[in-house]
Amino acid sequence: MKVYFSILGGIFVGLSLFGIYVSNVTSYLSDDPKACVNCHVMTPFFATWSHSSHRERATCNDCHVPHDNKIRSLWFKMNDGIRHSTIFTLGTYPQVIRIREAGTNVVQENCVRCHSHQISALGFISENDKIHSNISSRLCWDCHREVPHGRISSQASTPYARVPVNKEIVPQWLKKQLKMSNQ
Repeated sequence: MKVYFSILGGIFVGLSLFGIYVSNVTSYLSDDPKACVNCHVMTPFFATWSHSSHRERATCNDCHVPHDNKIRSLWFKMNDGIRHSTIFTLGTYPQVIRIREAGTNVVQENCVRCHSHQISALGFISENDKIHSNISSRLCWDCHREVPHGRISSQASTPYARVPVNKEIVPQWLKKQLKMSNQ
């Protein structure tokens, strides 16, 4: 009986490690934007970001993850990661991806955080003009819509985008084993 549970435990650990390897889960612990294209669903967003003015100064996490405290940041990233992985794995993602309310709040906070030197505490009054003085409930991208990602409307909006290609997910030893078993 003890051997049986040891074998089951070994199988579980082996499958878990293989799942971690295949899903490239360790890349999500970084701030590297290439982690976002582990799922091909995010390819248009990576492609448009990589041609934007934000490319040199901000990563995906700089805009889409909270920065007020580390616990909130990790919690938000973990919840989003689990949700994104589930949606991608089950193939239930929509043709047009829209940011959720929690994400909207975080992105707005981060716009203000990064651009605070351009925004007055008197209510979003720009240093250079008074256009922003009557804005209270609008989001930054209501007016600056095309700044971070350009015009994105669907998964097909950047069909020929050049993005990083993930490395082979099936290890060589497994390919060899499968090839031998098929002969």
